[in-house]
Amino acid sequence: MLIVTDARIRELNRQYRNVDSPTDVLAFRMAEGEFAHLNSELLGDVVISAETAAAQARRAGHGLVEELRLLAVHETLHLLGHEDESEPGRARMRRRERKYLKRVRESGGKGL
Repeated sequence: MLIVTDARIRELNRQYRNVDSPTDVLAFRMAEGEFAHLNSELLGDVVISAETAAAQARRAGHGLVEELRLLAVHETLHLLGHEDESEPGRARMRRRERKYLKRVRESGGKGL
């Protein structure tokens, strides 16, 4: 996981998604890149904008660490192949997020 500025995530968003604006989080699947053959056990990379995450945390009424956890879990689920574009997919994703966030909290946040 990499935590960056809005300016850097905007560059990545423009370069890889042709979207010229910052976003909260991006995921890059290792299996889809030109180096996919190097290590099939790696899921990929998660890149989070600290600035956007902080603003979202304020709006949601929780701390930055909680927002970073949520974004990391959310994008990891995407790396695992889960989608949230459809209503049923969104509902499944939210259930999984709650399940894994609970585990992270119970573990004392080790790793996140």
